[in-house]
Amino acid sequence: MKRFHVHVHVDDLSKSIGFYSKLFAAEPTRIEGDYAKWMLEDPRINFAISTRGSKAGIDHLGFQTDDAEELAALKARAEAADIALLDEGETTCCYARSEKHWVTDPQGIAWEHFHTLGNIPVFNEAAEARATATACCTPAPAATETAAPALAVAESAACCTPNPRGKPISIPVKSQSSCC
Repeated sequence: MKRFHVHVHVDDLSKSIGFYSKLFAAEPTRIEGDYAKWMLEDPRINFAISTRGSKAGIDHLGFQTDDAEELAALKARAEAADIALLDEGETTCCYARSEKHWVTDPQGIAWEHFHTLGNIPVFNEAAEARATATACCTPAPAATETAAPALAVAESAACCTPNPRGKPISIPVKSQSSCC
């Protein structure tokens, strides 16, 4: 059975946790310093909020599946309908390890289809690794700069380029119609 998923960016996590806890008559099932999630049964929804967005509002919608077969069925449905999708495979995000793919509706709203494989202690393992690997962002030794200054600058820029949260935006939408 699938569970509807909504992820909303909020400005004030504490105030939003209070509001949604009252609205849902339930406390979050997971709270982190930048994230909270409710796994509700009535209605069956995975409702998440975080402070990681650039502006408050809906970040994305989706379906969380209970098993890999349901996820494969969603993927097959998108492919059969000739809907462009981004297949991330196994990845980490939102304090969880998941298998997922994304589609984008004609208005540009991202839809995430995912099957959760387990919890992790950080929001995203790749982002955590970049944050802790600060040594690569220090200036290269003088000898390296002298020998290959362009390479040193390129390596530094590649390492230090911040990556966005990872939600794909504007996956090209395949047109179904050849008329009008």
